[in-house]
Amino acid sequence: MTLPRLSIEFQDSAEPLRKRAPSHGEDGRPLCDFMMLVPGLRHKPRHLIDSTVREIHVALTHFSDLVVFAEFNIRLNLLWVSIKPVNGLRLRIAGSIQERVPEAKLIAHI
Repeated sequence: MTLPRLSIEFQDSAEPLRKRAPSHGEDGRPLCDFMMLVPGLRHKPRHLIDSTVREIHVALTHFSDLVVFAEFNIRLNLLWVSIKPVNGLRLRIAGSIQERVPEAKLIAHI
């Protein structure tokens, strides 16, 4: 099984996220996006950060055929996920992440 792309950003990227995250799928259809916040994560010990990111990655693998892009920005405690446009998918993925990382909060979806 191919894992969805999950990049970890520890410093400011040279390119803004809006330029890195895809806006359209391979079929040309627009993608859907949502964000989740994990409050206070950047202040936790490194092993807890690694564990949290690993749990998020595992949750995303259950949707590997539908997740196109995912990036966790540690500095902002923010997860960005781009997915194929499927009704109810955002809430299913967010729920899966919250089962593994209860402190994760869905803060916005576009």
